[in-house]
Amino acid sequence: MGGRRRRVELLEVCLLLLIGQTVCRESPQTEHLSSYQLTVPRIVGGRLRRDVDGQLPNQVSYLITVEGNDHVVHLERNKLLLPADFTVFSYSQDGSVITTRPPVQNHCHYQGFVQDMEGSSVAMSICNGLRGVLHLSDDSYGIEPLDSAPEQHLLYRLQDVTSQPRGCGTPHHGNPPYTMKRAVFPKTHYVELLLVVDNERFNFMNRNETAVREEMVHLANFIDSIYMQLNVRVVLVGLEIWSQQNLISTEGGAGEVLSRFTQWREKELVPRRRHDSAQLILKRSFGVTAGMAFVSTVCSRSHGGGINAFTNNNLPAFASIVAHELGHNLGMNHDDGRFCTCPVNACIMNSGATGSKNFSSCSADDFEKMILSTGGTCLLNVPRPDEAYSAPYCGNRLVDMGEECDCGSQKECEEDPCCEYQTCRLKSGAQCAYGECCRKCQYAPGGTVCRSSTDECDLPEYCNGSSSFCQSDVFLQNGQPCRNQQAYCYNGKCQNYDGQCQAIFGSKAKAAPEICFKDVNSKGDRFGNCGYQNYGYKKCESRNALCGKLQCSNVQAETVFGIEPSIISTPIGGAKCYGVDFRLGSDVPDPGMVSEGTKCGDNKVCMNFECRSADILNYDCDTNQKCHGHGVSPPVCPSASPVVSQVLAGLRRSDICVSSDKDTSLRDGLLVFFFLVLPLVALGAFVFLRRNELLRRLGLSLKKISGFVFRANDAASSKPSRGPPPRAQPPSVAQGNANNIVRDGVSSLTESNRVCVCVCVCVCVCVSNTD
Repeated sequence: MGGRRRRVELLEVCLLLLIGQTVCRESPQTEHLSSYQLTVPRIVGGRLRRDVDGQLPNQVSYLITVEGNDHVVHLERNKLLLPADFTVFSYSQDGSVITTRPPVQNHCHYQGFVQDMEGSSVAMSICNGLRGVLHLSDDSYGIEPLDSAPEQHLLYRLQDVTSQPRGCGTPHHGNPPYTMKRAVFPKTHYVELLLVVDNERFNFMNRNETAVREEMVHLANFIDSIYMQLNVRVVLVGLEIWSQQNLISTEGGAGEVLSRFTQWREKELVPRRRHDSAQLILKRSFGVTAGMAFVSTVCSRSHGGGINAFTNNNLPAFASIVAHELGHNLGMNHDDGRFCTCPVNACIMNSGATGSKNFSSCSADDFEKMILSTGGTCLLNVPRPDEAYSAPYCGNRLVDMGEECDCGSQKECEEDPCCEYQTCRLKSGAQCAYGECCRKCQYAPGGTVCRSSTDECDLPEYCNGSSSFCQSDVFLQNGQPCRNQQAYCYNGKCQNYDGQCQAIFGSKAKAAPEICFKDVNSKGDRFGNCGYQNYGYKKCESRNALCGKLQCSNVQAETVFGIEPSIISTPIGGAKCYGVDFRLGSDVPDPGMVSEGTKCGDNKVCMNFECRSADILNYDCDTNQKCHGHGVSPPVCPSASPVVSQVLAGLRRSDICVSSDKDTSLRDGLLVFFFLVLPLVALGAFVFLRRNELLRRLGLSLKKISGFVFRANDAASSKPSRGPPPRAQPPSVAQGNANNIVRDGVSSLTESNRVCVCVCVCVCVCVSNTD
């Protein structure tokens, strides 16, 4: 009876599948779905045709039945998704890096829209059946081939994915409907994304590198389709697969793993492949936390990344998690508890949203603020013809090979004074059409500042006069002393406690006494800790207390950070210690913590909530090697000029340093020489050359002068005079140094000259000693 009942149940499932009704879960493919439907997509106009070279068409349309209604979906190949030099990194058994560049010209990842449905969007892979997401005006669906019958396709609402909503767990407050009417900026921004897949995920995919690559490209296509509403394009520039073992420990809490990953990225990945943000894809779970990322760090060498837990194998739902963490890198905070407008119940930046495709008004505002504060300068570099794969297509706003510019549609080109419509050539007399160093269709003059210095540890960049692009962003070497030797430069900022307190509490705030750090941070709660450990707050050891929660004094009543935190005031030893908890959620590092790179003692620096030796920064500023010959005005490295910036653009950021003590001895010596020594020498020379004339004019008083000189010399001598007593004419002295003999007053002036020369020599010696 049991076997017969099982066969009957399976028959019922098959019948339900055939009639396209909601079905029960019977296979691993559907076990994470509360309900789904079946549909059979049909190509509009017949079968899918490849050209003579086996290339897929650039455009294709499908008829898909959703909830009993037929919809025509128009798709176009995503030409910007993969650059021509898309790179995959994996590892051999001995640990060496294997670099491959698979062919990407004929990829099968498309984007599009649903016909007659405003605001719809579609991201789809057509490699083997249809696999992707359909965002309709009122709901979002996932679609994928049925494993047992590939012509049949599962269709399900993304909200029916049964994995628990994960994130910060903060309740979301409903808001009135909101539609993104326009992109944040008319200018397109480009995120160069690099994905890293951990060893557990690689093993889960049966150690098949091709399968992992296709899945990650598919993921990037989803993310790109989501960000297009903000006029942001996501370009997958590289993929790293930890094919042998994880290159960092993935044990511990999300914060610990994120810290390890970003440190590894800065050391290993950034030098290997240029990118704006790296996202680690992990098979493991962090409990209620789906991922974690730093905020407003998309262009940061040290913090431009995030981690994401991929546990349920549902790619469309996971895409919203990665889009969420990437949103943090792009300056977006959570929507929870803020007055945001969103067209659905929860937008992408809600802490518990799954499967959403929409950004709220708060997310758009956050991204705009980051761009306006120059936090996204790396997003302005338009992919160049040799970097982005695209068949020549004038009008796609992408400068393809053979094009000088691309202003887009006819309407867009009417407002462009530099670029011609349809030809994608520069107009007569124009040198350029875009770029930070393009001014009214002409190259900006060499030496024009195109990126100002934002900190004493940052350097300005200048146009070179022959390019429309600004030079690479450079800053001083990590570990360079700043703020009068009281702090260190770290990633372009002079990290110090006062500055961090002022960023939160206003310009009058300053660091609290050290006793505040030691007392409060020993508690191990949300107002005093040294990060997370074993899913809880970690108490600070006394030696690390200055690297835990930031403690401030002399604070204002309200913060100036832009997000209202919880503030605690702790009276200790007659002082008030103020700390904050921003409640940004478990997937965002706390901005109320002491920043990495902050000086916490003599030759000590905060790194990963520990006060460690500053040697970890590998600071090495040999000015003779780093500055001379690199265009910096020697010997004082800070004397940068437009030429300096052009040269520095070719250096690594770690090569750029300045003289830490700001030596001014050369300047001081020159001032003394020109305003004191030189006038005295000139006066002495004048007296010597005109001595005869001066003697004649002073002849009536030569006796007095001679007598004065004699008496001075006689008094200065320690030996008694052996000669006769002085006579009125001529005066004489006892035996001794011939230079002390005075004849007719001449030696008097000679002695005076000699004294003058001695004075000059003494001054010169003093100047030399002070240099």
